[in-house]
Amino acid sequence: MNIYAMKAIYHFEMARTFRSPLQSIASPVISTILYFVVFGSAIGSRMAMIDSVPYGVFIVPGLIMLTVITQSVANASFGIYFPKYLGTIYEPLSAPISPWEMVIGYVGAATTKSIVIGLIILSVSYLFVPVTVAYPLVMLLFLFLTSVAFSLLGFIIGICARNFEQMSIVPTLVLTPLVFLGGSFYSIKILPPIWQTVTLFNPAVYLISGFRWAFFGVSDVSVGLSLGAIALFSALLFAVIAYIFSTGYRLRN
Repeated sequence: MNIYAMKAIYHFEMARTFRSPLQSIASPVISTILYFVVFGSAIGSRMAMIDSVPYGVFIVPGLIMLTVITQSVANASFGIYFPKYLGTIYEPLSAPISPWEMVIGYVGAATTKSIVIGLIILSVSYLFVPVTVAYPLVMLLFLFLTSVAFSLLGFIIGICARNFEQMSIVPTLVLTPLVFLGGSFYSIKILPPIWQTVTLFNPAVYLISGFRWAFFGVSDVSVGLSLGAIALFSALLFAVIAYIFSTGYRLRN
């Protein structure tokens, strides 16, 4: 395993983040703070409790997941697309480094950024609502697995995209609606039975539900099912990446 190559890619991607901290870190944190101000402080005090949890506190895990998912995809997709755009992607492709070592470098950097942003948002949330984390290790596990899974998705999007507009289609038109409709701001238990069944086909439900269980010990679906859904999703993404590198799709031409 070429450790030096993976470290070089990882350090390069992390250095790019620190060169633009306002865009990479401050912007998503500030956007999430606005949600805390509007939904947590302004509206939350007028909402009923959900599963014995104040509404302003209840939405914290969902807001963290919303930001972590979108940032994981954005960081990983931009990280691999930019070398394609500049034409420098052929340097690592021709270097003595395996495809999976490239994936570890790019996805590892995107995962690190997303975890840092998620922890910053969690820290900031204490300024607005009294958040408690019942199972910190489980919370970190879900944060890590979610960041890895959606960084892998972002890596695929960055390879498949032909321009910057195509890179933004999936996060804007697919991921954000799925997370919003996946129980970020409510429990799916309050929905009519038919819509509860429909919502279970939304993969974001399992991520948000498992992450919320780590905070409050309550969830819409079992924790085991949430972990299984993340594992299945990650395995599917690994299979897609393996196909891309084996065929050279959008890499060799």
